[in-house]
Amino acid sequence: MSANWEIVIGLETHVQLSTDSKIFSGSSTAFGAAPNTQASAVDIALPGVLPVANRGAVERAIRFGLGVNGGLADNINRRSEFARKNYFYPDLPKGYQISQLDLPIVNGGEIAIVSPTRGEIKVRLTRAHLEEDAGKSLHEDFHGMSGIDLNRAGTPLLEIVSEPDMRSAEEAVAYARALHAMVRWIGICDGNMQEGSFRCDANVSVRRPGEALGTRREVKNLNSFRFLQQAIEYEARWQIETLEDGGRIQQATVLFDPDSGKTRVMRSKEDAHDYRYFPDPDLLPLVVDEAWLDRVRGELPELPQQKRDRYVSAYALSSADAVALTQSRETAEYFEDMVDVLGDDAAKTVANWMMGELAAALNRDNLDIPRSPVTSRQLAGLLRRIRDNTVSGKLAKDVFDAMWQGDARGEDAADLIIEKRGLKQISDVGAIETIVDQVLAANSKSVEEFRAGKDKAFNALVGQVMKASKGKANPAQVNEILRRKLS
Repeated sequence: MSANWEIVIGLETHVQLSTDSKIFSGSSTAFGAAPNTQASAVDIALPGVLPVANRGAVERAIRFGLGVNGGLADNINRRSEFARKNYFYPDLPKGYQISQLDLPIVNGGEIAIVSPTRGEIKVRLTRAHLEEDAGKSLHEDFHGMSGIDLNRAGTPLLEIVSEPDMRSAEEAVAYARALHAMVRWIGICDGNMQEGSFRCDANVSVRRPGEALGTRREVKNLNSFRFLQQAIEYEARWQIETLEDGGRIQQATVLFDPDSGKTRVMRSKEDAHDYRYFPDPDLLPLVVDEAWLDRVRGELPELPQQKRDRYVSAYALSSADAVALTQSRETAEYFEDMVDVLGDDAAKTVANWMMGELAAALNRDNLDIPRSPVTSRQLAGLLRRIRDNTVSGKLAKDVFDAMWQGDARGEDAADLIIEKRGLKQISDVGAIETIVDQVLAANSKSVEEFRAGKDKAFNALVGQVMKASKGKANPAQVNEILRRKLS
């Protein structure tokens, strides 16, 4: 992007809450049912029916408010209200959506991210409010007509709105990933983007640095991190080119086409007054008392930021290490399980292996950590053999690769592979001295160069010893014995 322009991004994220029933009815929220088999009279607002708020959905919203505010409850409104958002669309059977406007359940909070250009920053949250989902329009296999599936109508959503604090597509993706990890961490959403459980709308504008905010366009329904990045990058480029060509940006809602990599206008962007919001007369205000808050707070797991602070203080890890190890709850549990086995003094070694060999293998095979072929106990078993000098760090990588390929099973997989392949490190002083003597005798030129002050010659001799031992000699002992003999 041009340095003469600044991109400004805010995200609105729809998180499907993990309740078994809908937000205002007892209908199932299970995914994949036959069309229109999970739409009750309440969901489609037949005459005479009344909605009843789902306590579980409200409780999940409270958990989120606590989670993004360090466990504090001052961002949770003790009294919030539902409103009717009026618009007409085929998949909205009521002619309105029940949502929240003036009094949402959550105000404020923040999500910490690491920006590739600005370091660690905190993205402020404007609000999070409860609402119901609409149905779904289907445009395929209907011989030129559209079908309507109302199974999703009434599914509980928490819409999370950020401030326009992000300045690049990379930052927006980092925020979306952190938010995705948070809602899964506190157990309010399964995060399944393919099933629509986590969807992002990106508000994108551009401006000259230091100027007022530009006119934004909203890119709707982005259901993958890759599409989110591509859509923002294209939209920002398009806006910059339009302005540089003398054009104007019109506020609009746009859709992203993954096949073309472009956005296209869906409709002109509405403001709140266009929806004629008014309080829903069928629903009482939500009242959250202190006892309810205290109970929900007591059930929260240790939050990501709390874990990061503990990792830095208890294990002397860097903040960057702590952030990487808390990118998901499963990653943190993997780390803590290994430290429990090996001891606190092994934390840095564990972190290095998790962010090195393990992360590289996961990325290469497009796996997340719960699906890792190498369990935390198996990797801990390998690191134990590095620490007791059974195997060298270099050969340990070969053992890890074999474990990854499934050459041995069980918690003692590393021991079995080391024994099977004869990879035990040579730590016998006499055996290493014999190899060193042979290398010195065969490399007189390198010996002379070292004694003449060329340090590189020493490294060459170390390499020859390791080669002669097939990588099995203890590197520390090799260095000590070589220096003693050369002196």
